[in-house]
Amino acid sequence: MKVQFRCALFYLLMLSALTAWSSPAFAQAEPPGSVTATPSNPDAALVRKLLERIEALEKREREREQSDQQNRAEEVKRLQDRIDQLENKVQSLESGEILPEIVVQPEGKPTVESLEQQVKIAERKNELAWEAAEAKSREAPRFQAGPNGFSFSSADTNFVLRLRGLIEVDSRTFFGESEFLEGNDGFLLRRARPIFEGTLYRDFDFAIVPDFAPPTATLFDAYINYRYEPGLQLRVGKFKPPVGLEMLQSAATLPFNERSLASDLVPNRDVGLQLWGELEGGKWHYALGVFNGVGDGDISANVPFDDNKEFAGRVFAHPFKDLSRTWLKGVGLGVGGSFGLVSSNVAGLPNNIGGTLPGYWTDGQQQFFAYNPLAGTVVADGQHWRIQPQGTYFLGPFGFAVEYSVSYQDVLNSATLRRASLDNTAWSITGQWMLTGEPASRQAIVPKNPFNPRLGGWGAWQLVGRYGQLHVDEEAFQGFSNPDTSAESVGTWSVGLNWWLNRNIRILTSFSYSLFNGGGVINPVDPNSVLPPATVTATGNEKVFFTRIQLGF
Repeated sequence: MKVQFRCALFYLLMLSALTAWSSPAFAQAEPPGSVTATPSNPDAALVRKLLERIEALEKREREREQSDQQNRAEEVKRLQDRIDQLENKVQSLESGEILPEIVVQPEGKPTVESLEQQVKIAERKNELAWEAAEAKSREAPRFQAGPNGFSFSSADTNFVLRLRGLIEVDSRTFFGESEFLEGNDGFLLRRARPIFEGTLYRDFDFAIVPDFAPPTATLFDAYINYRYEPGLQLRVGKFKPPVGLEMLQSAATLPFNERSLASDLVPNRDVGLQLWGELEGGKWHYALGVFNGVGDGDISANVPFDDNKEFAGRVFAHPFKDLSRTWLKGVGLGVGGSFGLVSSNVAGLPNNIGGTLPGYWTDGQQQFFAYNPLAGTVVADGQHWRIQPQGTYFLGPFGFAVEYSVSYQDVLNSATLRRASLDNTAWSITGQWMLTGEPASRQAIVPKNPFNPRLGGWGAWQLVGRYGQLHVDEEAFQGFSNPDTSAESVGTWSVGLNWWLNRNIRILTSFSYSLFNGGGVINPVDPNSVLPPATVTATGNEKVFFTRIQLGF
C-alpha cells in the first residue's frame, strides 16, 4: 500500500513539473525543491494535500500493523499454551494417570474399565485372604500371660488351662516366750502352691491345688464345677465349705500373715458337693452343700471318718450394691453355718495346729488350748453345729470386716464316759486403710503407681489393724481339758503395714499381742506340762513379730 502511494505521488510531481515548465512564469519560479501555493500555481496546493493524505494513510497503516502484530503474538501464545497442555496430558497418560478429558487411550495401553476391573479383582483377593486368615486365627489355640497368671485356650475358649501360683516366705520372732519354746524364731516357707485351673466344654471348670510347704505336702483343693449359669452351679470334690467369712478369703489377700481367732471355729476344707451361685450381678451369693464333716479349722484327709454327713450353707448379700453415690453401697451382710452328727471319733474335734492334741491356736500358730484331760481320751460324739454372722463395709480407701463364730459340739471322755455340750465362741473385727488412696478390698490391691523407681512408682501402702477373742466353754475344763495347762480364753491385738509393690508381689509386716486367761502351770514331774499348750500360756501372753514376702499370680 505504501509503495502505491509513493508511485502516485511520483506521477503527480512529474505532471506538475511538466506543467510548470510549459508555463510562461517558469522563469520566475522558486528554486528547485520548493512548492509554493500561489494563485498562479494551483497544483502545488493539491500536491501538498496529497502528501498530507499520504502521511495520514501511512500512520494508520503503521497502527494497524502494530495491532496485527500484537494479535498474532497473543494467538501464538494461546496456541503454545494449548500445545503445552496437550503435552502434559500425553505425559500423564503415559505415566498411567487417568484423565477424564481423554476418552480414547493410546493403542496398546489399558483402558479405564480394564484398570477398574483389575482393582476389583485385587480387592476381592484381599478379602478372601483376610477371611481365610481370620478363619485360621479362630481355629488357632491362644496363649495369654499377665497378672492373673498364664493361660492356654482353644480359639473358641471352650477349653482353657490356667496356671497360677502362690509362694510365701515368712519370719516369726517371739518376744518373752517360755524357755521351753526355744527355737520358734526363724524363717519358714508358709505356702508353696502351684494352682492348676481350667475349663472343659465351656461349662465344666476344675481346680487342683497342692501345697508343697513343709512339713508335708497336702492336697488343698481338687474339684469339678459345672456352670450352667452364674446363678446355678454345682461343685464336687475337695474345697472350702461355705461357712467362715475370712476362711473363704484367699490366703494371697489376707491382711495379716494368719487368719483371726474367729476362723479357728469354722471348717477349712472338706470333701463333698455344693450347689451355689451369684444372682443379680453378684448382689446375692448363696451356697448349700453336703460334706463328710471335719473338725474346727481342720482339713479333710480325703477319706470319710463317719457315716453321718455334715450340711453347710451360706447366704451373703450386698443389698445396696446397685445404688450410686451412697455411703451404704459398700455394705455386705451374711450368715454361714453347718450341722452334722459325729459318732465317737477324735477326727471330729478341732485341728491340732501348734500341738499334738486337738485344740485351738494363737496368731503365732501356737496351741493355747487342748483336749488333754488327766485321764482318758476325748472324742466328738453327737451334734456339731456352727453358725457365723458376718459383715463387711468398704468406703473408698477404708474397709472393715467382722465375724462372730459359734461352734457347738458334743464331746465324750472315752475313759470316764463323761459327756458335755460345749459352746465355744470367737469373734474378730479387722480394718484396713489404703494410705496411697487405692480402694480398700478383700481382693488383691492394684497400686495406682506400681513399684518402679525409674519412673517414680512406689506401689501401694496398706495399714491394717485387728482385734479378736476366743472363749472356750467352761465345761471343757470339767474332765475334757486340764485348766492348769490350757487357757480358757485369749484376746489378741494386731497391727500391720503391708506394701503392695504391684498386683502380684507384696511385703507384710505386723505385730500381734495375745493375752491368755488361765493355764500356764508347768509341773516338772508331768511330761505334758512342758509341751504346748502349757509352755505357750506359761508367760501369760504371746508377743510375735511377723514378716512375709509373697508372690501370687
